[in-house]
Amino acid sequence: MAEALFNAAAPEGWRAGSAGTDPSGTVRDDAVAAMREMGLDISGHVPQSLDAILGPDVELIVGLCAEEACPVVPGIRSLHWPVPNPAGGGIDRYREARDLLRRLIRDLVGDLHAR
Repeated sequence: MAEALFNAAAPEGWRAGSAGTDPSGTVRDDAVAAMREMGLDISGHVPQSLDAILGPDVELIVGLCAEEACPVVPGIRSLHWPVPNPAGGGIDRYREARDLLRRLIRDLVGDLHAR
């Protein structure tokens, strides 16, 4: 969800990739439905591991870690957003997470524009 929200609002030159420390095999149906309500289709996304997306072009890592410790990658600026994991909570939990992420991303995009 965060990847799609960021990429929809990203400043020029910025692009998000999403990864997790223990990715599941598929994007959850409730996440797809919550994003579809905003006109964003994430049904084709495939969860990836953090190792799979780290590369020399990564400038910022945003950890969405409320229940667990966020990963630390030396040499890369990082932010910690304690967004509760909506898994298993139904569509309303996904909507809450989506809306929180949207606000956080709006603020981040504003900061990136100001740089």
